[in-house]
Amino acid sequence: MRTWLFQNNPVIVSTGTVGGPFEAKGKIAEDFDVLHEDLWLKEDSYEKAHKVLLEEASMRAAEKAGITKEHIQFFLGGDLINQITPTSFAAKTIGSAYLGLFGACSTSMEGLALAAFLVNHGGANCVMTGSSSHNAAVEKQFRYPTEYGSQKPPTAQWTVTGAGVSLIKDEGEGPIVTSATIGKVVDMGLTDPFNMGGAMAPAAVDTIETHLRERDIDSSYYDLIVTGDLGHIGRECALDLFKKHNLEVTEDQFQDCGLMIYREGQPVLAGGSGSGCSAVVVYGHLLNRMKKGEIKRMLVVATGALLSPLTYQQSETIPCIAHAVSIEYGGEKG
Repeated sequence: MRTWLFQNNPVIVSTGTVGGPFEAKGKIAEDFDVLHEDLWLKEDSYEKAHKVLLEEASMRAAEKAGITKEHIQFFLGGDLINQITPTSFAAKTIGSAYLGLFGACSTSMEGLALAAFLVNHGGANCVMTGSSSHNAAVEKQFRYPTEYGSQKPPTAQWTVTGAGVSLIKDEGEGPIVTSATIGKVVDMGLTDPFNMGGAMAPAAVDTIETHLRERDIDSSYYDLIVTGDLGHIGRECALDLFKKHNLEVTEDQFQDCGLMIYREGQPVLAGGSGSGCSAVVVYGHLLNRMKKGEIKRMLVVATGALLSPLTYQQSETIPCIAHAVSIEYGGEKG
């Protein structure tokens, strides 16, 4: 079994979301707590600015919950930069016990699954978890510096500048984390770092299929099944795989965070990506929709490509993973 059921109702009592200037022009700008006018955030490097994104999101989540950082027992988080240094430096500021995670763009739900597990089983009563990415810092590491101006193929995606954080407690008001399915590595032999969506789609479908089977529920149980950042290409691949696997997931029901965050006309090619992508869309836009009663049950499936610059240079294939977390608000809890 790869699925955990959380009978003790770990609750998302608050969230914090921070974005950059490109996100401020996007489709869900009103769902951010803080939006910045430039990528530098008054720092002298993009990596330091990346750290500030996560610090600000964490501060907002604590403020909204009415607690100080001393109440946070554990902080779980990660990012895409080598050795997850932006998150580790932010953890120094947050000051609580820290578990650094690397699941690439799946880190947001990896963290939420583990935070809910800790709270559900009495390991803690107050856990903060989150993930972040910074366009200029990540592009510089995995592709080319944005200043270089290299042309990208239409399958490429735009790395989100943003941080999303949630605070999980054993009591309080808010959406409930009801279950989580931990992904396994799926590698279909793809090698193109400019087509992450196509590479990650099989891992997403594998986790969704496993989740539905192990919970013994139909896909119609959820109002929304949303992936992290498959983009246009990956989403189409996933829809084809659903048909091959006889999974009745409808096009309206199946959405993607990388396609929600930006407006038509923004030059993002196949959509948004980055470990901050699903974090800001879920902890901002989607949970706001839940609180308005538009969504009662959703399955969030954050996807990650587990490559590095070195493995790409050595012509390795791209191993991928997807972690799923079910979140419910209002009505009957399953």
